[in-house]
Amino acid sequence: MGLATAAGLLRQGAAVAVLERGAIGRESSWAGGGILSPLCPWDYPEAVNRLALRGMQLFGGFAEELCHATGIDPEYQRCGMLVLPPFDQDQARQWCAAHGLEVEVRGEGLFLPDIAQARNPRLLQALRARVEQLGGHIVEQCAVDKIVAEAGRVTHLATAQGDFSAAAHIVTAGAWSKVLLGEHALQADIKPIRGQMLLFKFDTPPLPHIVLQQGLYLIPRRDGHLLVGSTLEDAGFDKSTTEEARALLLQRATALLPVLHGMPVIRHWAGLRPGSPGNIPTIGRHPQLSNLYINSGHFRYGVTMSPASVEVLLNVINGTPQPFDVSPYLWH
Repeated sequence: MGLATAAGLLRQGAAVAVLERGAIGRESSWAGGGILSPLCPWDYPEAVNRLALRGMQLFGGFAEELCHATGIDPEYQRCGMLVLPPFDQDQARQWCAAHGLEVEVRGEGLFLPDIAQARNPRLLQALRARVEQLGGHIVEQCAVDKIVAEAGRVTHLATAQGDFSAAAHIVTAGAWSKVLLGEHALQADIKPIRGQMLLFKFDTPPLPHIVLQQGLYLIPRRDGHLLVGSTLEDAGFDKSTTEEARALLLQRATALLPVLHGMPVIRHWAGLRPGSPGNIPTIGRHPQLSNLYINSGHFRYGVTMSPASVEVLLNVINGTPQPFDVSPYLWH
């Protein structure tokens, strides 16, 4: 979200510095699977789907521009997603019809051919390259210790590498956003929710599309890698992996794709999602500090929502009309 926001501002001619507490693009965005849709969109509030559907609509052009400008392919592809029961098929079909999403009945499952994916690590590499290409300044290992404010404005940021000041400041710190904001957080209720993933490698993709069943998903990459995820764990800022999660993911994935039986797990990792009530992010200007903004709390769908979230934030900053009602996301 930080890199996408920076790129959007740089395209408008702003001077931008990105302060990163660790290494850029190595947290939840890197750790996620890159399914460009809410898993079962009919189960989510309209405020989530409004932003996600707009992001899905914009993502193809967003990825193409990044690839063309940087030469790094985020591997955006409309591979489709097969949703397997149990779920309410009638509700799902009605929702898809109402929102213009194509759907095919496959036995007791539903296939959504328009659902796309991106390869998160490559997307982040492309975004970093684009930000630097546009003249953005990235400062790594630069944790913000305090947002210092006076008379209704942020005066500067006290960081591990000294003080930084700017005309405006935007918090895009994911799971760490509420901690970073401290006394200025107000109702930006964002906390870490751990997700664990497994990675397998085939000679050729073992599936033609994403498969989803009750929160478990299998994501085939073009080069034969297969991602299996993911858990939802309230474990604070602990990013360690567990044998319990590994066993559960392996058991459920093998039941869906028996060829996984006996295959080695190439990698097992965890990331911390920026959890928020109802999966609804906070985007906009601080109610009390006129030069502080936020673009965070996207929970499971930050990558999907990123082009739309940047669009909403830039419209707030510029005072330009929004593509839809953005009141659910505004900072209170």
